[in-house]
Amino acid sequence: MSTTAKTLSALMGLCVGDALGVPVEFTNRAERVKTPVTSMQGYGTWNVPPGTWSDDSSLTFCLAECLCQGFSLEAIANSFSCWYKEAYWTARGKVFDVGNTTFQAINNWQQGVPPLEAGGKSEKSNGNGSLMRILPIAFYHKTLNFSELILRTHQVSCITHAHLRSQIACGIYISIAVSLLEGAELQTAYEQGLQKVHQIYYASKYATEMSYFVRVFSGEIAKLPVEEIRSSGYVVDTLEASLWCLLNSSSYAEAVLKAVNLGSDTDTTAAVTGGLAGIYYGVENIPPAWIEEIARKEDIFDLATRLASAIYS
Repeated sequence: MSTTAKTLSALMGLCVGDALGVPVEFTNRAERVKTPVTSMQGYGTWNVPPGTWSDDSSLTFCLAECLCQGFSLEAIANSFSCWYKEAYWTARGKVFDVGNTTFQAINNWQQGVPPLEAGGKSEKSNGNGSLMRILPIAFYHKTLNFSELILRTHQVSCITHAHLRSQIACGIYISIAVSLLEGAELQTAYEQGLQKVHQIYYASKYATEMSYFVRVFSGEIAKLPVEEIRSSGYVVDTLEASLWCLLNSSSYAEAVLKAVNLGSDTDTTAAVTGGLAGIYYGVENIPPAWIEEIARKEDIFDLATRLASAIYS
C-alpha cells in the first residue's frame, strides 16, 4: 500500500466510522440490539444528513492539516480554536457535539494559556476527546524514533486532555497503529503495540496509572464477553471497546458496525475503531456506498495526499 493510500485509509476509516455513529449517539445498547445499524444513516440524534461526521473527524483533520506544515503545538491548538469558532474542517459548516474538556481547553488558549498547560488535568478530564483525534501522529513513525513519537503523542493529547491516563490511552493507540502501518496482523499489532510502550509506562511517572489498563495489557481484551465491554465517553472504555471490536471482526464494515451497535458514545467508539480498521483493511475495503455519502470526501482525499507528501517526502 502506498503512503498516500495508508493516510487515506486511516483518515477515511476514522471518518466513516464517525459518520455511521452520529445518528445514534447516546442511544443505549438494548436499542442497538433491537434495531442495529447496518448502513450509513442520517438525522437521528443530531438531525443531520447521512455522511455527516462530528468533532471526532473535524479535530483529526485539523491535526492532519497542521502536520502538513510541520509539528507545532501552537498551530494545532489554533486550528482547534478555528474549528470551534469558525466551523473550520466541519462536515457541513456547523459545529456540534463539543466535549466539555475540549471546550474548556479552547477557552484557556484564548485567554493566553500555553497549549501544554491548557488541557484538563483532573481525573474527571479523562473523556475520549484526545484519543478520538490522535491518529495522524502515527504517520511520524518513519521519521521519529519511537520514544519521540510517543512524546509528541502525549503533547498533542495534553492540548485538551493532559491527565496521564488520557496520555497513556493515546500512546497505546498510536503504538498499535504503527504496528498496523508496518504490516502486522491484528493480534500481532495489538501485542507488539503493548510491548513497545510497556517500558515507557511501567518505568516512569505513568506507572501509577497502569492499574486502569490491566485489561488492555493482558493481551486478551478480545476474549472478554461483550457484556463486559463498555462504550461510554471515558477514555479507557473507548480504547478497550475499539480494540475489542477490531480484534473480533474480519472486515472493516464488521468492525465499525460492531462499535456503533455497542451504543452510547457510538460515533467516537466507531471512529477510534475505524481508524485502525481502515489502516488494516485499506480504503478499498471500506464499502464504497458509505464513502460516497461522506461529506467533503474530495477534501479528505486531498488532505490525505498532502499529509503523505509532507511527512514521507
